Amino acid sequence: MSDLQRLVEPMIPALRRYARALLRDTVAADDLVQDCLERVVAHWQQRRGKDPRTWAFAILHNLAVNRMRQKARRGDHLPFEAVEEGVLARRPAQEDALVQAELVSALAQLPDDQRSLLLLVGVEDLSYAQVSEILAIPIGTVMSRLSRARERLRQLLENSDRSATRRGGHLRSVK
Repeated sequence: MSDLQRLVEPMIPALRRYARALLRDTVAADDLVQDCLERVVAHWQQRRGKDPRTWAFAILHNLAVNRMRQKARRGDHLPFEAVEEGVLARRPAQEDALVQAELVSALAQLPDDQRSLLLLVGVEDLSYAQVSEILAIPIGTVMSRLSRARERLRQLLENSDRSATRRGGHLRSVK
């Protein structure tokens, strides 16, 4: 059990980051990580020499895909009363928050497969081979999808910059 704990415990923050980025809901992401860890513990002997980090991310990814499909079938449910008033009324006060929001928005517009690749390679710093194993796709597909995802993200961010300039670029004088 100490081997399990020694290998799995350091992965928890990375698993949480990836789950939060995929689901965009902190509570659901924490539940997903808990489910993932339960499966990792229950099936630890079945990993057959695979890299534990890659194996755990593959489990998390598959659970997330199942949850997103289930959510797509059921639809979102959030009662209006559950949303805090300040969340609806406040705008980000600092430029960094705006840039981050644009990036998150652009990421959200990407297809799930491209967003997963960008997060695994760019945020979690996994190799193409590890991502290939996690997503169960050939390494060449990882590279081509990642290239398309980076290009699409760049286009989305450029378009959001242009639209921001058009909205507040110049003041008009009224006589």
